[in-house]
Amino acid sequence: MEGPLQTSIHLCHENGQWMSQLPENLWDVPLYNLSLPGSHDTMTYCLDKNSAVSDNESKLVNFLNKWMPCIVHPIIMKWSTTQDILCEVVKWLETHPQEVVILACRNFDGLTKKLHCHLIARIKEIFQCKLCPRNVVPTLRTMWQCGYQVIISYEEEILVKEHCELWPAIPYWWGNKTATRELIQYLECMKQIGRPGRFFVAGINLTENLAYILVHPFGSLKKMTLQNLPYLKIWVKQQYPGPKKECINIIAGDFIGNNDFVKDVIELNTKINPPLYCHSKGAGGNTISFSAS
Repeated sequence: MEGPLQTSIHLCHENGQWMSQLPENLWDVPLYNLSLPGSHDTMTYCLDKNSAVSDNESKLVNFLNKWMPCIVHPIIMKWSTTQDILCEVVKWLETHPQEVVILACRNFDGLTKKLHCHLIARIKEIFQCKLCPRNVVPTLRTMWQCGYQVIISYEEEILVKEHCELWPAIPYWWGNKTATRELIQYLECMKQIGRPGRFFVAGINLTENLAYILVHPFGSLKKMTLQNLPYLKIWVKQQYPGPKKECINIIAGDFIGNNDFVKDVIELNTKINPPLYCHSKGAGGNTISFSAS
């Protein structure tokens, strides 16, 4: 079915080799000091309750789904689809050996410790040696030499401490605004406070609230987003990657396939002044997207 995954795959075809095409002087820059495009709505389509359960699931899973579909089907469907998506990511990485993806696992509403352990085990099983441990400074050169292609951010601090393959939750600057001007003001305010030392996301996604919905009864999040993209595009093109206080790292938005968003974010790396990064390899600090809700 059509959804964010298909859009992401299309964008990957268009910009599928962008990391390997960066100039060599950027290969030793930590990824958290580069400009990286991200998607705020990645994998949200997997919450469709009409989706079929994978035929590859065990006989027990399919039996339970057959006899208790109203209770079991939504849970099984979410888990099955998530695994299918991760396998698709692996297939894509195998054909793009010099590209790196960052997956942020968050919104674990109702997920038990047992299910957390099961999810982490599946992540390790699917990605195996492609997982980059959090004690590694993730430069492109290091990632290529070690065969690392996946960075997993996990929003459960206790479990992160138990697994070296998991990175701490990546901060997300979420403005929760309905107006572009207010969203940009929020992002500029966060820049003045200062960027985190490692990965973080500046979200350019607008958010509907009840008041907005009542005033725009025939509107939608997509319509709201698309009509404001030209203004957000101006802000994006004005940004700079790097370790300095006001620099950005990952920029994420909704419906990112509807304009040149990905291309604009990638091109920000052309602003990098190589000498600026000679001291950034050891940049410390506290620390996008798949939703596991």
